[in-house]
Parts: sequence; structure tokens; C-alpha cells
Amino acid sequence: MREKKASKSISSTSACAPLRDAYHNCFNRWYAEKFMKGHWDKQECVSEWQKYRACLSQHLEDKHLIRFLQAEGIVQDSGVTSQ
Repeated sequence: MREKKASKSISSTSACAPLRDAYHNCFNRWYAEKFMKGHWDKQECVSEWQKYRACLSQHLEDKHLIRFLQAEGIVQDSGVTSQ
């Protein structure tokens, strides 16, 4: 239990933590209330995901880490995923 609390406090200091929490809350709510009941609307949580992804891209760029994702083809130079 102590490890979980420690990892929560570390992750909550991330610049993107509030956006991550908003996306995870939205996704978990969608999964439990809609997906599990057969409703497959793919537009749920798109806004939350886009905000979170943009924050992560900016955070990685600020720390000069985005080049590793670009080298692997995970993101393009514009920060948009190649998938």
C-alpha cells in the first residue's frame, strides 16, 4: 500500500497530471458505463485525450526527449502520432 501512495505522489507532480487524471476518469467512466454495456461510441474522451497528449508532447519536447520517440517512429516531428 505504501508503494502505491509513493508512486501517486510522484506522478501527481507531473506537469500533465491533472490532464492525465481527467482523461483516466473519463475513460474509466466510459468503460464502465458504456463500453461494458455494448455502447461503442469512439468519440468519448477525445477532447481529454488530445489535451493530455499535447501536454505530454510539449513536456517531452521541453526536456529534449521527444527525439527518442521520433527515432522510433512513435511520433512525427509535429508531435502527432504516426498511427
